[in-house]
Amino acid sequence: MAQKNHWSDWQPLPGWNPSSDVLRETLDGGQSFRWTPDAGTTANPAREIWTGTWSTHLVQVRPQPDGLAWRSPLPAAAPALHRYLGLDTDWSAHTDALPWRSDPHLARCLAAFPGLRLLRQPFGETLLGFLCSATKQIVQIKQMLALLAERHGPLVCRAGSPNPAKAAFGDAALQCHQLPTWSHLASIPEKDLRACQLGFRARYIAETAQFLAAHPGWLDETERLPYAAAKTRLIQLPGVGEKVADCVLLFGAGKLEAFPVDTWMLKSLARRYGLDGWKPAQVAHFGRTHFGPIAGLAQQYLFSWERKFGGR
Repeated sequence: MAQKNHWSDWQPLPGWNPSSDVLRETLDGGQSFRWTPDAGTTANPAREIWTGTWSTHLVQVRPQPDGLAWRSPLPAAAPALHRYLGLDTDWSAHTDALPWRSDPHLARCLAAFPGLRLLRQPFGETLLGFLCSATKQIVQIKQMLALLAERHGPLVCRAGSPNPAKAAFGDAALQCHQLPTWSHLASIPEKDLRACQLGFRARYIAETAQFLAAHPGWLDETERLPYAAAKTRLIQLPGVGEKVADCVLLFGAGKLEAFPVDTWMLKSLARRYGLDGWKPAQVAHFGRTHFGPIAGLAQQYLFSWERKFGGR
């Protein structure tokens, strides 16, 4: 039976002080697909409350003048949030190690999104999210995962107040559903997966679930491998190509040398680096070579800048 809890008091979250724009870009800019802004707070981005779910955790965060604050209706959320947001990683040092001194476009991207970072999400959930991503926009991927969680994932808790008057303060009642595990996905008929708006992606997810059911521990082993070996294994899975594998390794395994290449990155490197006509694999190789062992962080800056300012 799911718990019925009230939100805890707001608590400071030291270690990261992003602007509202950078917070939005980090949580809702294509790394993760399970964060939503509270409908009652979106009119004021500086006070916007974000609700996020991963694994068995439910958390809200909001910007404050002196940094972020967070709260949760569940115990033991603090260490999970600490890991998820990479608060034990020196992102300033990583950013400074990028070749921005000799790369004026990269310097421009870093200046536009100061404090941008990479999330560290559960590996299996990251794989599921990016298997849903083919030819879809962020909002559509979020809808697919929400349906999968609501229809096939366990109810983790009920939180908040049922009083509509409190909705404007982020206290609207909500239910938190965990995404179905891969072992549970293996038991769901493909037609039921398609009913979650997955389309052709349902077959990839069903086949991947069957493979993982037949190979216990395979995901854990893959996550622990070095980047190249882990990528070689991931692209054996149905529906996992170079880009999906790199996204899963970057956002779900912390492999910072991964350099995902999608249409945004093809545009970015064609326009800003003269790589017009290059194939994705060539662009990815350039990215890892030019930006170095933290290429994935550079990729997120380039990606964010292109989406917001690419028309310039």
